[in-house]
Amino acid sequence: MKRAAFCYVGLWLGFNLFASVEPLTAATATDPQIQVIEAPQQFGFAEVRRRAEAMAAESFQEEPDTLPEFFRTIGYDQYRDIRFRQDKMIWLSEGLPFVLRCFHRGFLFTRPVHLNLIIDGKSQPIKFSKDLFEYGPTQYTGELPEDFGFAGMQILYPRVQAQRYDEIAAFLGASYFRAVGQNQNYGLSARGLAIGSGNTGEEFPFFREFWIEKPNKDTTTLTVYALLDSPSVTGAYRFLITPGRETRFEVKVNLFLRQAVQKLGIAPLTSMYYHGELSEQFYDDFRPEVHDSDGLLLSLSSGEWLWRPLNNHPQLHINRFADAQLRGFGLMQRDHHFNHYQDLEAMYHRRPSAWVEVLNEWGKGAVELVEIPTEAERNDNIVAFWVPDPPPQAGSELNFEYRLAFGDEYLDQVPGAYTQTTRVGRGGTDSREDKARKFMLDFVGKSLEKLSPETPVEAIISNSAGEVPPATTIVLYNPYTKGRRVFFELLPHDEAKVELRCFLRRGNNVLSETWSYQWFKK
Repeated sequence: MKRAAFCYVGLWLGFNLFASVEPLTAATATDPQIQVIEAPQQFGFAEVRRRAEAMAAESFQEEPDTLPEFFRTIGYDQYRDIRFRQDKMIWLSEGLPFVLRCFHRGFLFTRPVHLNLIIDGKSQPIKFSKDLFEYGPTQYTGELPEDFGFAGMQILYPRVQAQRYDEIAAFLGASYFRAVGQNQNYGLSARGLAIGSGNTGEEFPFFREFWIEKPNKDTTTLTVYALLDSPSVTGAYRFLITPGRETRFEVKVNLFLRQAVQKLGIAPLTSMYYHGELSEQFYDDFRPEVHDSDGLLLSLSSGEWLWRPLNNHPQLHINRFADAQLRGFGLMQRDHHFNHYQDLEAMYHRRPSAWVEVLNEWGKGAVELVEIPTEAERNDNIVAFWVPDPPPQAGSELNFEYRLAFGDEYLDQVPGAYTQTTRVGRGGTDSREDKARKFMLDFVGKSLEKLSPETPVEAIISNSAGEVPPATTIVLYNPYTKGRRVFFELLPHDEAKVELRCFLRRGNNVLSETWSYQWFKK
């Protein structure tokens, strides 16, 4: 299966997290040149939508490839040496709350991306100039035109201190973008759109152009418009980006289909899971866990909350979670304990979760989870997205609105207890089958904390195949978490795959989310 080059995006961005800079004076900070284009009306989402619709009526066209071979063949370290000059950061000289830096084209990011500012309702392109960048040891003596374009952009905001700009979000590579909450490191990515993820020959839509609305001095939300293109789909996007304890994107999307798409992924999230507490195989690694996310969380129209722990399976696994009107989904990093990772460089305990809250009617469809086997942490091998049902046909227009939040403020949204830990190992309570697997689940949360340790709590377990002997199911009070620990054993017999579910109940009251897991025969 074809894998995207985006797995390297995280490596590069990660080294530039919280690139804090002291404010420069107006005498030393100079914005890049911009060229004013007269427009008959205020530039906004309606204009981006008009362009997307017009593009969809014509065949897909790639822009001429103007990238010199020098930048196409440079390596990762050489590309990192090319940095946007701090004194050239856009709006820095004006003391505005948001400032911008641009990414240079090169390495894996060869396609030109056009960046524009919206000032007083008019679109003004940012001209490329070599003077905007510090090239370090990477020396290029040739000339580059003003319309050379960029690879993407970074957004900075004084989140913690008024005298320091912190990077809060970045758009780089195809339609990928990332953000962080306060005191976090970059981790998982979002995308504008996914087409055929998990299939051979996946199509990667890309943002051709961005328009960033100039903020005023009191603005706490930055407005960004984007034009998406691909052989199958065009799209108009509006991002309202608000930093805080978490960084939120209010996203409005209009999609226009040039041709039918069997698997259209809405609000896709991309992450990495190498190994963790759930792994049933040995990893020769001093770190107990290595992952950007540890589970998929779903909020279903029935009111049920469902948790699916992630895993690094030996084979490609694709699972669908159907719903008539989804409320939300996300790839979460619930474990924030340094001792569980022991990585002072990658800092996996500081990786954010990403939660998608549905704001308009998405209709019938399914969240699809794609888990790709990986032998290294450099590969993003986890993808989750919403797939509409039925698949959209050529000529269709689709509209989606959602709120995407990057941060760690998501545990309280589950109304009951949530799954803190999932572990699995060799069973032994029942001797009828030597391949028995013992599961241990820790549930924690307010619904359990308010119960006395003696209060009886029942674990409701279901299995699609095999056998879960009732005698192996035990629920214990955990004094270290103030929650409940559940043990049970699965006797898979000759089954190659078993779906398992578990939730806690007291009488008729459901106390927890539903833990969902797919066991595979090794």
